[in-house]
Amino acid sequence: MIHICSLARLNETVAATGARHVVTLLRDIVVPRPPGIARTDHLVLRIDDIIDPLDGYAAPLDDHVDQLVRFVGRWDRATPIVFHCYAGISRSTAAAYTTVCALNPGRDEYEIARAIRAATPIAQPNSRFIALADKALGRRGRMIEAIRAIGPGNGAYEGVPFRLDLAAATSSPQDKA
Repeated sequence: MIHICSLARLNETVAATGARHVVTLLRDIVVPRPPGIARTDHLVLRIDDIIDPLDGYAAPLDDHVDQLVRFVGRWDRATPIVFHCYAGISRSTAAAYTTVCALNPGRDEYEIARAIRAATPIAQPNSRFIALADKALGRRGRMIEAIRAIGPGNGAYEGVPFRLDLAAATSSPQDKA
């Protein structure tokens, strides 16, 4: 099970879900590992939520996608994984979407994108990260088009934690702890 949340909801989401793996997508904020998360089970990708290179900011790069794919490839899936960025809207949803595509090469990109939209009306996966992942995973533009097809998310400052089933076609809002 994959859970997506904001930085503010990280510790409560890890505790409520029993997650033992975390992916942090933040550049300038040092995030202490939540209790119960081993150092080797916490991936930190130091990126900003931008889609074009900009002086003073860290755009997602091929190496970030490669690190993510390697990390989730080692995840044993016995316990949930939590993805978070600052707001739980863009970078974290892009990384979660990438994870589902990477671990399920035969699963339809549009189905996964629709599951994200069904789980939350505010998800807006970072388009640069998605484009890099599409290329790395050999999805031939389908990941990009699927995210475009669900349209931009509703405006928000912070997302409500939600989950994305790794193999099933359903998603639902996470139960509040």
